[in-house]
Amino acid sequence: MGVYMDAVIGFLNTIFWGYVLIYGLLAVGVFFTVRLGFLQFLHFGEMVRSILGSRKSDKAGISPFQALCTSLASRVGTGNLAGVAVALYLGGAGAIFWMWMVALVGMATAYSESSLAQLYKVRDGEGQYRGGPAFYIAKGLKAPWAGSVFSVCLIISFGLVFNAVQANSIADAMEGAFGFSKLAVGVVIAALAGLVIFGGLRSIARFAEIIVPFMAAAYVLMALYVLVMNISEVPGVIALIFKSAFGLEEATGGVAGSVTAAMLNGIKRGLFSNEAGMGSAPNVAATATPAPHHPSSQGFVQAMGVFIDTLVICTATAVMILLSGVLEPGNGVTGTQLTQLAMEAHIGVAGTYFIAVAILFFAFTSIVANYSYAENAMIFLGVGNKAGMLVLRCAALGMVIWGAYQAVGTVFNAADASMGLMATINLIAILMLSGTVVKLTKDYMAQRKAGEEPTFKAADYPELKEKISSDIWY
Repeated sequence: MGVYMDAVIGFLNTIFWGYVLIYGLLAVGVFFTVRLGFLQFLHFGEMVRSILGSRKSDKAGISPFQALCTSLASRVGTGNLAGVAVALYLGGAGAIFWMWMVALVGMATAYSESSLAQLYKVRDGEGQYRGGPAFYIAKGLKAPWAGSVFSVCLIISFGLVFNAVQANSIADAMEGAFGFSKLAVGVVIAALAGLVIFGGLRSIARFAEIIVPFMAAAYVLMALYVLVMNISEVPGVIALIFKSAFGLEEATGGVAGSVTAAMLNGIKRGLFSNEAGMGSAPNVAATATPAPHHPSSQGFVQAMGVFIDTLVICTATAVMILLSGVLEPGNGVTGTQLTQLAMEAHIGVAGTYFIAVAILFFAFTSIVANYSYAENAMIFLGVGNKAGMLVLRCAALGMVIWGAYQAVGTVFNAADASMGLMATINLIAILMLSGTVVKLTKDYMAQRKAGEEPTFKAADYPELKEKISSDIWY
């Protein structure tokens, strides 16, 4: 039976990750980039503005800045450290160029799914905003069954299994750097995560608002220090990334520097890291009180999240590795180990500890934020009462302890299949709702152009009358 299950999961992953999502996520990103008039390039200033003026919350929602930090807590995980190293090892320096490209088109996808999540949000039993792909699939497309399938996949992958994977990364790093027992690390992480998640969504948002800017700034400052210390070599590294992307240079890693290897690994790792189009970040985007009062403003905030994740943090890791000279094809050193070696080359043995602590922060915040996504899914499924949440919280923390000391290979493959199905449903939904995204965007930009603060007026959208909450959008 186990062999049969493995075969089915393997087949699904080949279909989803070999074909549907690699090309689907890219195609949808390009589609929205063109359809929204290259919004992420021409209105980048709007993204910055949407974050700067976004510290207010109210009793129904968290602030847009808290929503950005919570989504970044989930996005910025081990993929930014280990994933980038894997992309470089398998695809060479050129993989980073393709990682940038997938993030730039992914910003349009992230904008679209988060704007829709804001538009179709509801209030839960306690009066707090809730929403996400399950809600816009059920209300916007009148397909609650698809919303239910999406929610179950979200709980399995983000609520449970990915937390085991993140805990595994922390336990590995702590054992390697400090010699701590993996099981002990798992118990401590679960206890600390429990303190945050038992406080509910607002507790998670407050935690993310404090920790995420600190951890991202510390990591980027370290990368800047490395850049300054090796400033004469930086132009060569930038040139290498561009040349390798188009096969104009022998690779410093990967399959003889083939353009295909660079492209595939860069795209794959970029998609994994920034999550644009996956349907995860919109779950927290929906819980924010938008500033200004228009769904598009949350779209701009979350598009910026993709930019920070990939073009800032992933690039920091890549440049540190490429400047270190430790990247060697075929020597088997990849993932976290490669990132630690690179840091050791720059700042000595302290580099190993620095990466271990970075992984602790990056992965721990992912555990907490991933759990918050599963909460939304529980509410959609109608099991978001106290008993349901208690079961989810205990299961999530149990997976953290289990994941810390187990090899999570098979389970990770199952989560990949679950996430693949979830992302596929989300991509189809946002394509079908793209007309609404275009209308929202034109409305928002027209008001900005007229010198007004954009405000959503439900009367301008008669086609949405029965689909959106009249007590939220009026």
